Amino acid sequence: MTDSNEMTINLVVLGRTQTGKSAAGNSLLGSSDFESRCSPSSVTTRCSLGRSCRISGIIRRNGHELSLRVRVLDTPSYSHSGQSKGEVRDTVRSALAHHFGEEGLHLALLVVRADLPLCPDESHHTTQFLQELLGPTWKDFTAVLFTHADKAEEGGFSEEAYLRSASSTLLSLLSSVQHKYIFLDNQKSIIKEERAVVLRKLLNFIRQNNYQVLLLKHSKE
Repeated sequence: MTDSNEMTINLVVLGRTQTGKSAAGNSLLGSSDFESRCSPSSVTTRCSLGRSCRISGIIRRNGHELSLRVRVLDTPSYSHSGQSKGEVRDTVRSALAHHFGEEGLHLALLVVRADLPLCPDESHHTTQFLQELLGPTWKDFTAVLFTHADKAEEGGFSEEAYLRSASSTLLSLLSSVQHKYIFLDNQKSIIKEERAVVLRKLLNFIRQNNYQVLLLKHSKE
């Protein structure tokens, strides 16, 4: 919180190469702060913080409308084409402490492609990475963000049908984060109304967690 009429939420996007993390961050911010393009190698090589302008019409408190500001930390992927898993983890941990150290992190968004299957080994390495990065309470501060949702729609899947057909691996991951998930078509710029729907869902996740924040400190290792 910055004042009684404004709320700021701190988010970080995490995921594997070419899942669409940077594009998702741009959609949440309503900007093009993060470089996003098709590439045979990892595009994002360092952590970068993006900030939204004041967003109105999203949240109310005690009958009064609040302005919302969104801060998104874009991160290198794991496994990165030029960095080890440990290097990525330490880089992200340092950036989280630097940018959100005082205010805390509200939510980590694990970016998963809706048009590709989630393999058991990948899920295991992902949850291990999240636990090493965020600590033992990572499940309370993590939501799954499905990108390329348009591909699922083209295949005839609604969100409900997609989840009914999901693998046990994916369902187990969603269960571990208390079924906090969002579908996002980040192949195109989402319109203002669609962005508002996504942000309201994120705020609902944060509200369900009693507006707690995850405080991260610089590692001394």
